[in-house]
Amino acid sequence: MVNYIWVGLSVIGIVYAMFTGTMAEVNEAIFKSAKESVTLCFGLMSILVFWLGMMKIAELSGLLEKLSLLFKPIVSRLFPDVPANHPAMGYIVSNIMANTLGLGNAATPLGIKAMEQLKVLNGNKDTASRSMVTFLALNTSGLTLIPTTVIGIRIHYNSANPTEIVGPTLLATVIATIAAIFIDRFYYYKRVRKGID
Repeated sequence: MVNYIWVGLSVIGIVYAMFTGTMAEVNEAIFKSAKESVTLCFGLMSILVFWLGMMKIAELSGLLEKLSLLFKPIVSRLFPDVPANHPAMGYIVSNIMANTLGLGNAATPLGIKAMEQLKVLNGNKDTASRSMVTFLALNTSGLTLIPTTVIGIRIHYNSANPTEIVGPTLLATVIATIAAIFIDRFYYYKRVRKGID
């Protein structure tokens, strides 16, 4: 659906530019944006490669496993329907760790794997389970300690202090995560009281 929206917006913009005589400006903006996006991607790739390397070092040194064990009691309480030794739990913890380090691109495949495993636990039904909804809410709120992508973009655009975003990002994502958990639990218990679940 999003693809259709983007194509529609592009077509409307080009048709409007043709009728208003601003096609030259549109062409210039397209080529300038294409060049800038490639430059930005290379800048972000270096930061992503660095943090993925750090994650690999953390994994090989056992730090990631220790952090996972630290988070597991909290995650187990958030996902009581998921057995502690099920592969879904490992993917959920890994996804949360990657998001916490601001590695959204690395967290996406882990999130997809977690959802696949949660669907298996749900009996491959087409409706979302309690754990799937909770995971989606947590993933959307995205608790972040180090917003690496945003820092990378700020470095690319020559920010005077690219890391000053860390404090506000941490505060905003902590509030968003707490709100996501409360809203998730509120609607779950509301459904339980109505006898829907």
